[in-house]
Amino acid sequence: MTYNTDTGFAGISLGQRFAAFRTELAEKAAKRKVYRKTYNELNALTDRDLADLGIHRAMIKRIALEAAYDNQI
Repeated sequence: MTYNTDTGFAGISLGQRFAAFRTELAEKAAKRKVYRKTYNELNALTDRDLADLGIHRAMIKRIALEAAYDNQI
């Protein structure tokens, strides 16, 4: 008895998969950069400045995640 297992991607070449992988990595790096920048800028503010903005220090991470990942966390 013979078995045939198809492990290929229908119609997608190796070059296309590699290009999609590079694009995904670039998008993730850009989102991570937005997260780091937002987090660092908010974290650098004083408690008084944060209070003026209506932000508690414990909210900084959530705000940075929302800014970078569009609530997709």
